[in-house]
Amino acid sequence: MSKTIWILAGEASGDIYGADLAKALLAQNPDLTIKGMGGEKMKNAGVDIITDSTELGVIGFVEVMKMYPTFHKIFHNMLKQAADEKPDVIITVDYPGFNLRFAKKAHALGIKTVHYVSPQVWAWGKKRLKTMPKFIDKLMVIFPFEVDVWKPTGIDVEFIGHPLVESLQKQKIKVERDKNTVLLLPGSRFSELNRILKPMLKTAAELKKKRPELKFVISTPREKIRSYVTEQLTHLNFDFPIKVTCDDTVKWLQQAGTGIAASGTVTVQAAILGLPLITVYRMNPISLTLFRMLIKLPFFTMVNIINKKKTYEEFLQSQVRPSVLIPALERILPNGERREQVVAEMKEMVQNLGGEKSVAETAATSILSMINQNNEI
Repeated sequence: MSKTIWILAGEASGDIYGADLAKALLAQNPDLTIKGMGGEKMKNAGVDIITDSTELGVIGFVEVMKMYPTFHKIFHNMLKQAADEKPDVIITVDYPGFNLRFAKKAHALGIKTVHYVSPQVWAWGKKRLKTMPKFIDKLMVIFPFEVDVWKPTGIDVEFIGHPLVESLQKQKIKVERDKNTVLLLPGSRFSELNRILKPMLKTAAELKKKRPELKFVISTPREKIRSYVTEQLTHLNFDFPIKVTCDDTVKWLQQAGTGIAASGTVTVQAAILGLPLITVYRMNPISLTLFRMLIKLPFFTMVNIINKKKTYEEFLQSQVRPSVLIPALERILPNGERREQVVAEMKEMVQNLGGEKSVAETAATSILSMINQNNEI
């Protein structure tokens, strides 16, 4: 009898991980039926999309509350379908606010659960160390230090490596970096763009005055974001062109000479592909206050957290302005004083993530083994 697997992803990074996992699962068992919540990449990988999650990625307490009615409706519609269909396993990919609640309800229905990408309990939400083992049958972590965090709880935890390392190695192209191209990555969420895009563009304009040889490219993840960015550019009337592209970030991470990015998964992508960055973030002040109460970490950029040092200089809230960002960018431009250090530490991060092992294949084998064991019991 054909097995049914659900994969639930709520953000752009989860859509990538979910797509790679779906491909690996189908390669090992072509008879599988895979359904879930995700975006275009999961759909193209053969997943029957129950809910399109393209615009569901929001960060911050206030931002989440605005979307609550939408989340509530999606949650209960999908839970009813899960109860009716009883998939063999539900794999929740990151997106803990939604996915862990869903996994808990699904587990109560007798459905096996796998959580792929651990919530960052080492940063906040440590109460999940006690609660998650009650409803997660297997936890797959992508940072090696997370195994030691979870082992004392008794949960079945496995370090599978970071899926981006393998994925991006396959997407490498033969291209020389253009030392005069600066890549701007203002984020994949409209809530980010509303706060980050304009100061990023103003930084580009001021830097262009100092260094007229520089060129600027904005890479966006999808067409709606590109349209928004293009519209904002027309209002600013710059006297130099800024190229706006769509769905080609991986290419520009390899072709640009330097970059500035909204903090997120793209910073890990940049480090894997060797692009020196500075990172920025701005959020609702109320959300920031709550985050500072809950999160006790020296950095907010994942590359720095992995390396346990400031590989990428990072700037938050009022620091995100040209007078602060321009000197930081100049420090990592070709021949900049921090350039060689950043390049060396990006390579160090890749090794810390387990090198180039086949993460999706490892995860797929483990999940299918789990399903087969359940059928034998």
